[in-house]
Amino acid sequence: MPKARIAERLGISRTTVLKAVRSDSPPRYERTPTPSSFVTFEPRVRALLKETPDMPATVLAERVGWEGSITWFRAGVKRLRPEFRPIDPADRLTWDPGDAAQCDLWFPPKKIPLEDGTTKLLPVLVITAAHSRFMVGRMIPTRMTEDLLLASWELIQHLGRVPRRLIWDNEGGIGRGHRPAAGVAAFMGTLAAKLVLLPPRDPESKGVVERRNGWFETSFMPGRSFASPADFNAQFQDWLNKANARMVRTIRAAPVDRLDADRAAMLPLPPIPIHLGWRNSIRLGRDYYVRLDTNDYSVDPTVIGRMVDVTADLERVKVRADGRIVADHARVWARGTTVTDPVHVETAARLRKRFQSPRVAAVGDDLARDLADYDRAFGLVADEVSS
Repeated sequence: MPKARIAERLGISRTTVLKAVRSDSPPRYERTPTPSSFVTFEPRVRALLKETPDMPATVLAERVGWEGSITWFRAGVKRLRPEFRPIDPADRLTWDPGDAAQCDLWFPPKKIPLEDGTTKLLPVLVITAAHSRFMVGRMIPTRMTEDLLLASWELIQHLGRVPRRLIWDNEGGIGRGHRPAAGVAAFMGTLAAKLVLLPPRDPESKGVVERRNGWFETSFMPGRSFASPADFNAQFQDWLNKANARMVRTIRAAPVDRLDADRAAMLPLPPIPIHLGWRNSIRLGRDYYVRLDTNDYSVDPTVIGRMVDVTADLERVKVRADGRIVADHARVWARGTTVTDPVHVETAARLRKRFQSPRVAAVGDDLARDLADYDRAFGLVADEVSS
């Protein structure tokens, strides 16, 4: 086909057709590269990054006097920053049977309805046996030490044995640095296990349980709704039973198939009962309510003014006076509520009515006094005799 006809059909110049026929590649726009405006600032940016590798790009722009687009400046800083960050290599970790279990709190991205009609994001304690990848977990009302230890003991009992090490990552209710929270050391001593508190920026040592937390959000949560924390725990436990029977690619086995070997190398459960939970001793006031966490619970008013012992676990709140139970309530997970037993109100009304009734003092014969005694005391009788 003649070049003139090609130019006519395409509506372009014959010169353009001639150049295209002679070229070995499609035409493209080319221009001589020129240095960007960031090049002049690069030496000063490098000097600042050498001293402070994590300095934000906005602060760097202010320090070096950048007046152009911050997006363009961020792109230049992003290119330079890897040269100055310290290298933190991650080792491949191997987990022997029975050696360790990784513990973590997972916060499901859906608010749970509570007793007072409010909704709240609640934590879920998850423990994963590192060797078998067997998972146990349950939702808890708070991140306080008392609730964390109660849930930990419940989940360890579900495992049936005690892992030799429990690995935590700077959870305030368990401990930070090398200092465990109050009561945690005694709990670990009763289990005869070792508590491992990881240093900052060490995600690999607890990656097994953290990857499962992400898995919960993509496999368990979608399409689910929950009526209460108890409903969540029931659904979660049912799902865990199925998940623990699935093949795990990294170990090429299902967690339930490796659990027996994991348990065989773990420690036995303590031979003595472990006393955990909330504990407090107070003198019951006229209000006849005791406070646990942020909620108030009524107590039998007949023990007003006496010392009472308040104990609670994840399910119940009990109050004792001289070993006798004077209050027993279901624990409320809502905040700032008042829980009242109608029997306690009736008892208080009866005691109040008795207290407000007029009290008649009985006067005996020995309290009657002859008026003549007063006459003699003031010398009136002697005057009458003399007269």
